[in-house]
Amino acid sequence: MGKKAAFVGLGVMGYPMAGFLQKAGYDVTVYNRTAAKAKKWVGEYGGASADTPAGAAEGADFVMVCVGNDDDLRSVVLGETGILATMKAGSIFVDHTTASSEVARELGAIAKEKSVGFVDAPVSGGQAGAENGVLTVMCGGEEADFDRAREPIDAYARACMLMGGVGAGQLTKMVNQICIAGAVQGLSEGIHFAEKAGLDAEKVIEVISKGAAQSWQMENRYKTMIADEFEFGFAVDWMRKDLGICLKTSDQIGASLPGTALVDQYYSDVQNMGGNRWDTSSLIRRLRALSK
Repeated sequence: MGKKAAFVGLGVMGYPMAGFLQKAGYDVTVYNRTAAKAKKWVGEYGGASADTPAGAAEGADFVMVCVGNDDDLRSVVLGETGILATMKAGSIFVDHTTASSEVARELGAIAKEKSVGFVDAPVSGGQAGAENGVLTVMCGGEEADFDRAREPIDAYARACMLMGGVGAGQLTKMVNQICIAGAVQGLSEGIHFAEKAGLDAEKVIEVISKGAAQSWQMENRYKTMIADEFEFGFAVDWMRKDLGICLKTSDQIGASLPGTALVDQYYSDVQNMGGNRWDTSSLIRRLRALSK
């Protein structure tokens, strides 16, 4: 396949991901709802920008999308200005949005009618993973489409795996978010307990992180949690959006997620504290408020 690509959505994740794609030798045209951000990207990385998603996708071999939710996704994919209006037969549409498996199957079917390959490919690794080009990508789709999409995805990923048919990438990302929710709540309770017990919380984490309690959250968030700093990272609003998808899907498939439902409510409490944009590790601030 050729090396002409489009990237739609230049948020905290998409902006650096598109940059790595350009650096890898792809001729990238970007689209962002805020045009000034697209122009800034072009000034930093080269390539070009377009006024509509359709304009960005025209003639592209690969079109990557990374937006906020199901509705945002439909708005940049469907209609006269959406990417599928201009994507050519034989090209590949890669969706990096964390969205529902339902919308993945919906858009995958529409893409197939237009002879466009589709891969749902949500990512994990956060802003730091995007900026360093070391994201983990969970994919759903036909194997032939995945094999073709793998090369451009590798520009910003350190791990990329096909999990099953269309929608399987989104379902795997749900598992990821379920596990993170439990890990952050457990870490919050552990640090809070250590502080109340009069222990040096940093020393506690330094020793237990070398054993079975170790996690990415522990290694990367314990210092800022102890310092009560949360003005960075993956926002509580976005985590609640993701957990809402998990809980809705669990009802549909008959899965039981009592812990996830509880942590989702704890995040609602954090929102009520004004923490909509705080990092997800801010769960500990809720515990501190309760114990005052």
